[in-house]
Amino acid sequence: MQVYRTTCGVAKCFLLGYTFDRRLPRAITCARNDIIMTDMKQKDEEYWKKKLTPEQYHVLREKGTEPAFTGKLTNNFDTGMYECGACGQPLFSSDTKFDSECGWPSFDRSIQGNVILQEDSSFGMSRTEVMCSNCGSHLGHVFDDGPRETTGKRFCINSVSLNFKPAKK
Repeated sequence: MQVYRTTCGVAKCFLLGYTFDRRLPRAITCARNDIIMTDMKQKDEEYWKKKLTPEQYHVLREKGTEPAFTGKLTNNFDTGMYECGACGQPLFSSDTKFDSECGWPSFDRSIQGNVILQEDSSFGMSRTEVMCSNCGSHLGHVFDDGPRETTGKRFCINSVSLNFKPAKK
């Protein structure tokens, strides 16, 4: 029996309410109608070019960076969930967001298991890249200059790499 982790964060199996969604290849849905693609890292670049805007493609797939202070989510402090702009996986809760005045959305921690951290030595710098664990898309970088009273981390994330899903009222 194969177990899948859904975007609602619940691990269940096919016996507990999963069904195949025939509209999407290799997708499953759970009781909350959340959809997770089980093979998003296997998608080719043509798929991403069709799915994403040119700006999203540049940042998410080519590891680009949007200009500071230009992102639509930089100054968003509404309650909700920040999801991957490519695949929709939840990445950061709004209660972990803070104003670092760096020009990009900043968070002190991610949702456990939903991001991958990897050494990045591009441009002659040593940094830690943050990527979506579901689709492998580039999100930004994490630094050790965040709030000391929480984690001390600052996840500096490109706004274009994220979608914001407001909390239901």
